[in-house]
Amino acid sequence: MLRQPKAVWAVAFASVVAFMGIGLVDPILKPIADSLDATPSQVSLLFTSYMAVMGVAMLITGVISSRIGPKRTLLLGLVIIVVGAGLAGMSESVMEIVGWRALWGLGNALFVATALATIVSSARGSVAQTIILYEAALGLGIAVGPLVGGVLGSISWRGPFFGVSALMVVALLVTALLLPATPRPAHATSLLDPFRALRHPGLFGVAMTALLYNFGFFTLLAFTPFPLDMDAHGIGLIFFGWGIALAFTSVFAAPRLQRWFGTVPVLVVNLLAMAATLVVMALFTSDKAVLAACVVVAGLWCGVNNTLITETVMKAAPVERGVASAAYSFVRFAGAALAPWLAGVLGEKVSVHLPFWVGAGAVLVGAAVMAVTKRYLVGIDEPESGRELAEDETLADAT
Repeated sequence: MLRQPKAVWAVAFASVVAFMGIGLVDPILKPIADSLDATPSQVSLLFTSYMAVMGVAMLITGVISSRIGPKRTLLLGLVIIVVGAGLAGMSESVMEIVGWRALWGLGNALFVATALATIVSSARGSVAQTIILYEAALGLGIAVGPLVGGVLGSISWRGPFFGVSALMVVALLVTALLLPATPRPAHATSLLDPFRALRHPGLFGVAMTALLYNFGFFTLLAFTPFPLDMDAHGIGLIFFGWGIALAFTSVFAAPRLQRWFGTVPVLVVNLLAMAATLVVMALFTSDKAVLAACVVVAGLWCGVNNTLITETVMKAAPVERGVASAAYSFVRFAGAALAPWLAGVLGEKVSVHLPFWVGAGAVLVGAAVMAVTKRYLVGIDEPESGRELAEDETLADAT
């Protein structure tokens, strides 16, 4: 696991910084709303624009990468993130920030989809081990994001945006220097390839499960800071605890549970636990201590789900891994885009409890979809064949 080429560590470091952007804005949602006289539903559009553009842009990542090569695609994505985050910090209205977050989402799409495929093909070891490494980077980024957002956000709501822009410059330099030139694929990817990939019932079922899970995930992420009603530093610490729990279970708990009980049973039970946690948040929305505890506990379920869902997609799809990642990400980010806005509207117009009830219902349906999809995932827990391992090692050596 630790004896990886420099290229893998370069992309992993850049991934940590990229995923900081997801939780970074959590601690500053309320300060932005207060400073710019905005409502929760308006501020939640910071997540919606980011995720919506990211999801749609996933469809073109393979097309771009197959024409200019993975390294140039990664660097292009990092440059766009630097610009988008920096301009968001210079904005004077909520809608300006929303617009620059959309640009940021475009850069993240180019980077994230290509990063996963690059790490899987460049790293030594099995696909499962490689994805654990990728999820470790993801978990660390998600964990550190709220902490950095809370520290810098306690100074100014603009601070986290400028901080990410600066860190992305470092990630850009590291990637440019340590990642060798990567050849273009033998054939160019078509815009229709991700849609064709979704014809596979296993991939489609896993993607729909991820969409429904993300509905609950981003309801928790985008709406919880408002009923918590704390300063940026306090929110940052709570979501830092959530991120640490996520990172721990994604790296240490998920592989063991998968080995003991199998991928699909663990995912179904895990989604039921996530739904139950959201139900508790719906019942005790006015109790800040319960809300804070539930946020941290939810991180345990999020870590297991993120690792096993990603691994399932990479193993189950009968297409190239870059195409599978693009197709899956396009579907799942649809839920991530809608959930923050809907949660804000329901919390404002109807009841502060309702967003959590809706999130719990979506995750519960996701558990049912995963249970039905099980028959299309036969062999998902079988060890990788010697041929597949040899191919992975050959790709790693070539890179």
